[in-house]
Amino acid sequence: MRFFICGNTYKTDKSAKIAGIIRQFEHKNAEYVVDTRFASFLTGELGLDISPARIAGFNECSGIDIIASIGGDGTFLRAAQTAGCSGIPVLGVNTGRMGFLTDVSPENFGDALDCILSGKARIEERSLLHMHDSPLDEIYPFALNDIAILKRDTSSMISIKAFVNEEYLTTYQADGIVVATPTGSTAYSLSAGGPVIMPQTNTIVITPVAPHSLNMRPIVLCDSWDIRLEVCGRNHRFMVSVDGHCSPCDDYCSINISKADYTVKIVRLPGHTLFDNLRSKFMWGFDGRGEEL
Repeated sequence: MRFFICGNTYKTDKSAKIAGIIRQFEHKNAEYVVDTRFASFLTGELGLDISPARIAGFNECSGIDIIASIGGDGTFLRAAQTAGCSGIPVLGVNTGRMGFLTDVSPENFGDALDCILSGKARIEERSLLHMHDSPLDEIYPFALNDIAILKRDTSSMISIKAFVNEEYLTTYQADGIVVATPTGSTAYSLSAGGPVIMPQTNTIVITPVAPHSLNMRPIVLCDSWDIRLEVCGRNHRFMVSVDGHCSPCDDYCSINISKADYTVKIVRLPGHTLFDNLRSKFMWGFDGRGEEL
């Protein structure tokens, strides 16, 4: 089994954890290649010894079985973008903060690697959103988490006219809206008041951000439906974010969103479920004294 290792390139305080993870690959005799940019960080900033034979870009490699993402959820989203439509599963190792998508810790990475090498890990498939027919050609159009349309500054709200399957839904007067996959329902959408959605439900949620009217609520749609958003504002200043990658827009535009025609595969260990994450990372079921209800 061959791993492609990529990771966060700015947290030097995580050097001991990252070095320990790399040593586990060596200890388990697991074949691996380190992403060129990540390898430069490991050797230049952290002083780790990475053989040049083990350094390459993703497109230069063949026979990759798993992409190992070392970092937080943002790093994982970039790894999913690297995987693209290749069908190569992504393993998340959390050296960030919450790590909702990255449920393997550096401390238990050795056991996790044993589980993977012995074929006991499972693969989950997650849907993506595809933004198409938009003026934002420079932004990557696929989102594992969400596509958000937001005002750019402290100016007045923006107006977002929403259509579903070409049928008019409503016009949102708000600071923005978030269109999220079930995977992204626990990210920005949740902080804006959206629901937690199980990955197996084949749905998309639209969540308004700070809407002008309190009767504007999130709505859950079938992910086979097409969404069109027409955006404008008094000063014509807003931005579009695709999994955190932002692009400014200074004029009226129309954005089309639909389900992507491929999925991202995620490596999960036995016993790790969304419910576990909700309890351990969102503290569901615990009162203010830290006691489980």
